[in-house]
Amino acid sequence: MLRIIAERFRQGYRTSGFPATEPVIPERFRGLPKLKPEKCPPGCIGCSENCPFGAVSRKGDNITVDLGRCLFCADCPACPHGALTFSNDYRLAVNRRRDLLLDGRGPALAAALEKKMLSLFKRSLKLRQVSAGGCNGCEADVNVLGTLVFDLGRFGIQFVASPRHADGILVTGPVTRNMHAALLATYEAVPEPKLVIAAGACAINGGPFLDSPEACNGLETILPVDLYIPGCPPHPYTTLDGLLRLLDKR
Repeated sequence: MLRIIAERFRQGYRTSGFPATEPVIPERFRGLPKLKPEKCPPGCIGCSENCPFGAVSRKGDNITVDLGRCLFCADCPACPHGALTFSNDYRLAVNRRRDLLLDGRGPALAAALEKKMLSLFKRSLKLRQVSAGGCNGCEADVNVLGTLVFDLGRFGIQFVASPRHADGILVTGPVTRNMHAALLATYEAVPEPKLVIAAGACAINGGPFLDSPEACNGLETILPVDLYIPGCPPHPYTTLDGLLRLLDKR
């Protein structure tokens, strides 16, 4: 026991100061895209032709990136001319699907819940996480929010085992046919009023499984969504930032 206590003193305080202090994000992290349409040669539509997930399009002089479809590929092949690059801005979560369409302006970041819902959930929010056919990437980066670095519980937010104890669900994965009924049953088990959060490209728009007969084209085709958290997977700080914005703590 003494060795354990001594080791804790050696390690020191490890919990992030977020949101009071901005997190240190690795330079290689691919966050909010930067669009520079002036670098596009006239008539070039290479971005819309090259993106394998249909996340980038160009009409006239305008470039649009659908953050709900974008997988933030490590070697994005969309534009060879430098008109599309990535920053390391982790703030991406929004309330509405259409706000994920980036056309040069920053996304309309998530706003707080309406007054009645905020009075219910601001101090204590319990979520049931549902992996609806995910690859475990989004699930792993949601799970890490419970570690001492992020310490989700200090904000009054916790993940619970039963939907009957939850205030909402956080869904990852493309909602495969096999998980469709289980997801709806989980949603129905959550007492009213309740929240629905779509985390990751698969849950938002189907991800690489878009238009597959075995998966849904986005959670919003099944359930009303209150918060969209883009990414593949979303960075833990992206998820945490979105949750705090929803609860008016950011």
